[in-house]
Amino acid sequence: MTAATDRAVLVGLGTERNLPMVRLAAEEAVEHGRPLHLVHAFDWHSAFEAETVAAPRDEAEDLIAWANDLARDVGPELAVTGEIVEGPRIPVLLRRSQQADLLVVGDGGMSTCEGRTPTEAPAVQLAARAGCPVLVARRDPPPQGPVLVGVDGSPSSYQALEWAFDCTRRRGSRLLAIRVVEPDEDDEETSRQLTEAIDRYAGHHPEVPVECHTIRGDPGRVLVEQSRSAQVAMIAPRGDEPGRGMLGAVAQALLYHAASPVIVVRGMTGTAP
Repeated sequence: MTAATDRAVLVGLGTERNLPMVRLAAEEAVEHGRPLHLVHAFDWHSAFEAETVAAPRDEAEDLIAWANDLARDVGPELAVTGEIVEGPRIPVLLRRSQQADLLVVGDGGMSTCEGRTPTEAPAVQLAARAGCPVLVARRDPPPQGPVLVGVDGSPSSYQALEWAFDCTRRRGSRLLAIRVVEPDEDDEETSRQLTEAIDRYAGHHPEVPVECHTIRGDPGRVLVEQSRSAQVAMIAPRGDEPGRGMLGAVAQALLYHAASPVIVVRGMTGTAP
């Protein structure tokens, strides 16, 4: 079994459109002292539909090579490995995620789509079912704003808060924790709970500057709006029932509409990277 310290940042490569996210994944790997592992799922059924069977395989090898070069531009000393795996992309990445520290995938352009993105979108399926936290990258680079984390008082949201503190420390940034007050919640009690949670985790990371707010409104809309100035947004997959294969409405709202990259903090097996 892979030791926790050996767990890699895993990148799911599909096409050349995914190459920009390799830089983001490499930065995460360098920042957290992890190796980077590039995976391209090669489907023979698609290969047989091409002009020549060899062409798709050659393209896959070129894609891995280009991604390797991009990663080494970010960190010349970064340990980078690449792998072409035969099989459908989602099952391949789900299997590999069981031994990964973080899975990085592209959003497939869903943040710029009109209306609601189908739950069959690869990034949504992976965020719901992976065995590790999943970073869904965007096409445009994020601003150098704070690390945003949504907290709703559930145990899984506190796990996301703990992860966010550690990631913020490593980034040398500041943390913005948001608790959205819904119509049936008490403002004072909600604010007290958030303050207590912040104090609990801040004691382990006194060097992290923290800003916390309780805001009344719809949780998904509030966090999407806050993501416009964030370098990354973090959220638990689901507050009340964080089971494998399920995403709550707030996590889905961020995946579909957040301007920043989104990390769905799930499947954690140890300390955050």
